[in-house]
Amino acid sequence: MSNARLAADRLYLDHAATTPMLPEARVAMAAAMEGWANPSSPHADGRAARAMLEEARRRVAASLGWGGHVIFTSGASEAISIGLTRAKAGRIFTSPVEHDAVLRVTNDAQRLAVDGDGMVSLAPSGDAGFHGHDAMLAIQHVNNETGVIQPLDQLDRHGAILFADCAQSAGKLPLPNADMIAISAHKFGGPPGIGALLLRDLALIEPSGGQEQGYRPGTENLPAILAMAAALEAGTGWLDRAAALRARLDAGIEAAGGVIVARDAPRSPAIASYRMPGLSARAQLIQFDLQGISVSAGSACSSGSLKTSHVLGAMGWDDAAASEVVRVSFGPQTGDADIDRFLTVWTGMAAKARGYARR
Repeated sequence: MSNARLAADRLYLDHAATTPMLPEARVAMAAAMEGWANPSSPHADGRAARAMLEEARRRVAASLGWGGHVIFTSGASEAISIGLTRAKAGRIFTSPVEHDAVLRVTNDAQRLAVDGDGMVSLAPSGDAGFHGHDAMLAIQHVNNETGVIQPLDQLDRHGAILFADCAQSAGKLPLPNADMIAISAHKFGGPPGIGALLLRDLALIEPSGGQEQGYRPGTENLPAILAMAAALEAGTGWLDRAAALRARLDAGIEAAGGVIVARDAPRSPAIASYRMPGLSARAQLIQFDLQGISVSAGSACSSGSLKTSHVLGAMGWDDAAASEVVRVSFGPQTGDADIDRFLTVWTGMAAKARGYARR
């Protein structure tokens, strides 16, 4: 059997890790690869590339409904690093359920409290009170493990700068009213290795020199940028269908004895996490993979090591329960038959796990 046939027979439910490139993005990138120049070069070819770059910047902003500046980066992780390490702000406040890319660059940040559903409170978990003006809030719009949506537009941030990690929501949900936003193209059908930092005001961060209006050095990846713009313009009409699919999956999981993580919280239609009592996530991933189904345990950035999820830990889950949780995430191609196939395998695995527990 060829590798192509193997891939065709598989069920891919790990779109939160990366989603396959949309046809529109592949066409745009292939066309750009046929001939392009350095947008910083002064000759005619360079000027033509610059014109395409600036038009793509306008297209990205328009597709996202963004009225501020767009700084192209290599992805959300770089956008997060630029925004949080070069911000003209005082103390940073963030939560313990953030992506590792945020936690890595905010070691000295004040951690805000979260409840059992992973919803962030502006009351900090330590003894330092929240204050605005020169402060910055760094909060993920949609959690990459649980799909929980933070109501960022409803937060009373007392004038603080709001940095929103929108890697899992950009191109799917409306952007929050934030001052800085990180996005990643490969989460919404664009290519890997390209993203952006959206800035309400360039004066919010210190410039570094180089390209991107002096805020990000390095030659712009024009083919990938054009593909990202095309992916955003392709639209998000599949989310209503995804909501129905996830509701169906939620019901099937509960009927099979599973537990829905953050069941009663507002969640993205495209991401859900489930606990199968009695069977470790590691064992589940192996069995799903043998059945031709791709899912993950927690964040793709940490699931290779299968560490206990810091997100679930912050939500009050003990290590034993958290170690039995897997993440399922949908994309534009996910359909009813895929849910049925996944539930058939899940139900069989859960029944065996209960049988082992009774022995």
